[in-house]
Amino acid sequence: MALTKEEKRIRVKRRVRKNIFGSASKPRLSVYRSNKDIYAQLIDDTTGKTLAFASSREKEVASLNGTKSEISTIVGKKIAERAKATGIETVVFDRNGFVYHGRVKALADGAREAGLKF
Repeated sequence: MALTKEEKRIRVKRRVRKNIFGSASKPRLSVYRSNKDIYAQLIDDTTGKTLAFASSREKEVASLNGTKSEISTIVGKKIAERAKATGIETVVFDRNGFVYHGRVKALADGAREAGLKF
């Protein structure tokens, strides 16, 4: 029986996560993309804590008008600003099984523009 789209994504996610690990000095930038919104968080895998987060559901981002890709770029800039505020310069990018294209790429480019290093 064929796998669903979500099951395929989960398989890819597991395969990628075998090699990606975030620490306090270089956390993992995890991205989740739903049909409507996009979420990003910085995770320290040694303690299992979220160090910073940003999403398209926040009031200042949700009030903006634009395409989903433009909003993803803004979320990327927000997460980079919050990372800089906590003293984080470099991260490990975790696309969470999503294809590095469209909104996921826009978020990564926005974070890079704001000074975050991958």
